[in-house]
Amino acid sequence: MTSPNSHSTHSTHSTPASPPVHRPLPTRPLGATGPRVSAIGLGAMGMSALYGDADRSESIATIHAALDAGVTLIDTGDFYGMGHNEMLIGEALRAAPAADREKALISVKFGALRDPDGGWSGYDGRPAAVKNFAAYSLQRLGAEHIDVYRIARVDPDVPVEETVGAIAELVEAGHVRHIGLSEVGADTLRRAASVAPIADLQIEYSLISRGIEDSILPTARELGIGVTAYGVLSRGLISGHFSGGRKLAADDFRGMSPRFQGDNLRHNLDLVEQLRKIAEQKGVSVAQLAIAWVLSRGEDIVPLVGARRRDRLAEALGALGVAFGEDELAAIERAVPRGAAAGERYPAAQMAHLDSEH
Repeated sequence: MTSPNSHSTHSTHSTPASPPVHRPLPTRPLGATGPRVSAIGLGAMGMSALYGDADRSESIATIHAALDAGVTLIDTGDFYGMGHNEMLIGEALRAAPAADREKALISVKFGALRDPDGGWSGYDGRPAAVKNFAAYSLQRLGAEHIDVYRIARVDPDVPVEETVGAIAELVEAGHVRHIGLSEVGADTLRRAASVAPIADLQIEYSLISRGIEDSILPTARELGIGVTAYGVLSRGLISGHFSGGRKLAADDFRGMSPRFQGDNLRHNLDLVEQLRKIAEQKGVSVAQLAIAWVLSRGEDIVPLVGARRRDRLAEALGALGVAFGEDELAAIERAVPRGAAAGERYPAAQMAHLDSEH
């Protein structure tokens, strides 16, 4: 059984066979101080929230398939479904073979404040709150420690040094292994790194979201901080599976996303068709092309793919078998020049919370 909102029911294009992926999966470091992880990680958010209904059994099966394939990094947030996502991952890990379970590394975002109706009411980065959030995450995951812990958005009322310092105390106590950050700008990255070693920065990066290339990515590289890139398919927009006439569920985040609205959507899907031509010539899917492009940006970048189903996971992992020549990269740049997308990546109210955009 698949989700009624799954992409495949709206696709008019067949997916090419996946390129060969060599086992075990290649690995990449999370910065100079973090662990080595699979070159592609699994983002689990869509299994619990923001993209409409998901199938629980298929979600767990997808986590198991990812672990079996050699994916070691699973990303979540304690506010995804108000704890649902962490409990789902915990359930999946308990049912996984011991060898897979022991290799799994869990990255957790915290700090987003929710209400019982699913609303958002800011972020809390106070040291006491950091430790409180961690205690609940450890319980929901059924884990002895969290591998990478990061605040989802900087709390404007709390210096980032205090938030990171609290995570550093959790590291010292053995409750957390590594410190991460999310959606912060270059200056904040430097301030945080002055307090404690930062393994990685989680931030949106894709063919149509390239703002980090100006100052954030160079600063991360200077400081030895890795990047875990989310939104590599722009929430399905550049997956090759999204169609202009698709009906979104009432609780699907994309219904409010500027890039999925009206003329913006039509323009952006035209870009996807330009990518499709290149993908077809290469014998890969549009999604594989887009993920492989992010992989090509550097060994210090680990793309997160938000697969909710095993077939989408298999397609995404096929990107590991895709390599580009200089002429192919140039063709991709011509098809989707930097800044070519129409619309911001979040609604205005959410853009205001992004330290990375200021």
